[in-house]
Amino acid sequence: MSTIPVDPPLEAVAPASATDRGSRRTGTLGLGIALLGSAAVLGFVVRRDVTRPPFQSLDDRWLTWMGGPHEGFPSVIATLLNWFGGPAGAVVPLGLLVFLLVRRRWVSAGFFFAVYMAGNMLVIQGLKHLVDRPRPENPLVRVDHGSFPSGHAASAALLVVIVGAILVPAARRRAWWIGGAVFTLAMMWSRTWLHAHWLSDTAAGAAAGAGAGLVAWWLCAPALARDAGRGTGRARTRRRSTEADSPAR
Repeated sequence: MSTIPVDPPLEAVAPASATDRGSRRTGTLGLGIALLGSAAVLGFVVRRDVTRPPFQSLDDRWLTWMGGPHEGFPSVIATLLNWFGGPAGAVVPLGLLVFLLVRRRWVSAGFFFAVYMAGNMLVIQGLKHLVDRPRPENPLVRVDHGSFPSGHAASAALLVVIVGAILVPAARRRAWWIGGAVFTLAMMWSRTWLHAHWLSDTAAGAAAGAGAGLVAWWLCAPALARDAGRGTGRARTRRRSTEADSPAR
């Protein structure tokens, strides 16, 4: 008599990454609040004197070092990063959202969309309108109002945290954080190299983006863990169904 395989409970099939996401670590919340707080403090400091904040001399010196020549390989990298953080670069987060929907990771997809939009529209644009700092003279790319904080740097850091939270297994997350930090630093460099932002703008943007992502991750960790467990269970069921339907050899 043939036996029908029974799926184990979701808790048994959930990968280590799901369990890790489900544990609310106070370090994650603390780091997120610290990063958001540092960006807010920088914003209030700049708002007191948007033309000459206390660290303007450092910003001026860094901008001098970014004087050029603006050509060759650095220009290619800066152009690609500018594209990634601009409207055309929305294809990347949109593609990730579609991937989650196809995999029926409904909670993760909702988390991705809500946090990415809220982080950019509320946190970053809120700070921009609050501070309204003038940009460096003669930026090399098209820019909108408000130099503080850097939206490109914020979006890069926010995306790194969100993807790390919902798509990267716990065993590989350390390497992901290192790579994400390098990517965010490259974005910060590109914005100053293109004279689109002051150095402090990019630091505040990266802190605000990463902080918003970490706080949201901490708040939603249990729901994301359950969503990851359900996704793992569905994958195993499909695989077993395929094996059962295949002819015996």
